[in-house]
Amino acid sequence: MDQDWEDRVTAAWAACDDYAEEDAADFRAVIDALADELPADSPLGLFERACAWDSTGHSDRAVPLYREALERGLGEAGAYKGRRAKIQLSSSLRNTGHAEEGVKLLSPELLAPSDELDDAVRATLALCLSSMGRDREGLSLVLGALAAHLPRYQRSMANYARLLVESPEPPE
Repeated sequence: MDQDWEDRVTAAWAACDDYAEEDAADFRAVIDALADELPADSPLGLFERACAWDSTGHSDRAVPLYREALERGLGEAGAYKGRRAKIQLSSSLRNTGHAEEGVKLLSPELLAPSDELDDAVRATLALCLSSMGRDREGLSLVLGALAAHLPRYQRSMANYARLLVESPEPPE
C-alpha cells in the first residue's frame, strides 16, 4: 500500500488507547474502514483487522485472521509484518489455550535474520513455554534477551541463561 495509507494506519493505532473499553468496536470500525481500502484478498487488511481484535481483548477473533493473513502471503509481502503476525498469533494462541502451537510457530523465528523484533519473539516464546510448564526454558530466553541490554554482566547473564536449559533442574 502507499505511504498515505500507512500513515493513516499508524495514526489510527496511535489513537487506540484514546478509546475507552466500551468503545472498542469504534476503534475496530476505524481499522476496518482502512482495511476496506485494500483489495479484498490483501493479507495486510486481514493483519490489521486481526491486530484490532487482538488489541481490544478478543484473541479468539484475531487467531483466524492472523492465520489467513499469513496463508495469503503476509510474510512475502513484508518480512517485518509477517514476523509481527507470527509473534501476535503466538500470543493469541497462548491466550486461547494453545501455547504449544505458539511454541511451534515461534521457535523457527529464533533462527530468522535478526531485527528489532528479536526480543519480542523471545518474550512471547517464553510466555508460551511458561504456559506449558516449561518455565526454565522461558526464563532462559528472557535472560538471554535481557543480557544484551545490560550495561554490565552481559556475559554472566548469557551464561546463566544457557545453563538454565543445559543443567538439570535442582532438586526440590
